Amino acid sequence: MSEFSAEVIGTMVMILLGNGVVANVVLMGTKGNNGGWIVITTAWALAVFAGVVIAGPYSGAHLNPAVSISLALIGKLSWAKVPVYILAQFTGAFLGAFLVWLTYKDHYKLTEDQGAKRATFCTAPAIRNTWSNLISEIIGTFVLIFVIFHFSDAAMGISKTPIGLGSLGALPVAFLVWVIGLSLGGTTGYAINPARDLGPRIMHAILPVHGKGDNDWGYAWIPVIGPLIGASLAVALDLLIKI
Repeated sequence: MSEFSAEVIGTMVMILLGNGVVANVVLMGTKGNNGGWIVITTAWALAVFAGVVIAGPYSGAHLNPAVSISLALIGKLSWAKVPVYILAQFTGAFLGAFLVWLTYKDHYKLTEDQGAKRATFCTAPAIRNTWSNLISEIIGTFVLIFVIFHFSDAAMGISKTPIGLGSLGALPVAFLVWVIGLSLGGTTGYAINPARDLGPRIMHAILPVHGKGDNDWGYAWIPVIGPLIGASLAVALDLLIKI
């Protein structure tokens, strides 16, 4: 696969499985209804694992504009490739969100809660406070990027050979996303990825989701700007400690 197609397919699978578990838990009439936060965070971690396994050998499995930009900032990715990676990630996010809607189409009709329907596409804060929500996304993404920088021969762009364990080399990334969700995700739903949130949010606006309600555009900038700030701070600290 090319780097572009790898990022498209890897991100698509990640969003399909990640937003898919949210749909399984929050939509009415599913077999996983009310499965809880541990189900969501575990499946999201495994969704990242699946995406990294697919894309890792070909693109480094960024699957996240914050990762691509942070790697460009530290000189491990050409800036000329950044727009290509981001376009691929958003394309994959669009496709993944569409497949979730297609899979759970009947269950959207059974669900009256518009917020629950939107949650299967994008994040929303538990308590709406602009600065607190922004700080939560900054901290979550800072942890993601800073820890990735300290994986030894990890995937996600540090090396295209995941730590000598074949596909199991993607597990550290999955564990990292899992602990971020369990520890820091309760405030905003831990987008920590602009494409993961904005791409499906746009699809929520486009798709004929039954009784879907608004798209919460007033909040939509936080899961985009927060991760970019968090990634930049992780880069700054990484460079500082290497001086």
